Amino acid sequence: MLVDTILQTKGVFVHTLSETGTLTDAVAALNAHNVGALVITDAAGAIVGILSERDIVRRIGKDPTGALALSISACMTRGVVTCTRDTPIADVMERMTQLHIRHMPVAENGALVGIVSIGDVVKAKIEQAEREAEELREYIAS
Repeated sequence: MLVDTILQTKGVFVHTLSETGTLTDAVAALNAHNVGALVITDAAGAIVGILSERDIVRRIGKDPTGALALSISACMTRGVVTCTRDTPIADVMERMTQLHIRHMPVAENGALVGIVSIGDVVKAKIEQAEREAEELREYIAS
């Protein structure tokens, strides 16, 4: 199973913000869209970082009174780990586990084309296992 399988189900829309905003802007966007991470893009739309709830909580833990005024660029994770539509789900799961990340943007030729979360990956793997189990039951019954 490939990442494209997930994108076909959940869609390809990704919530993004500019790196020039503040953590206040990011918190508002996370709440408004009910997501756990935002892809941070430059003026041309290129991926320059990712900002997750975890990044924000860690900043608030360091500076409870001033963190929300910080710029996104000062708090985001740079060097974003991405995948493509053709990346096997098992590879994404392995990388997410090894790197302790929960969101992975999908990029092709430098352009953002989607995002997958660990929840998306787990859901896809469970559905695959259920389909395979049902196929085995049908095979045995026939």
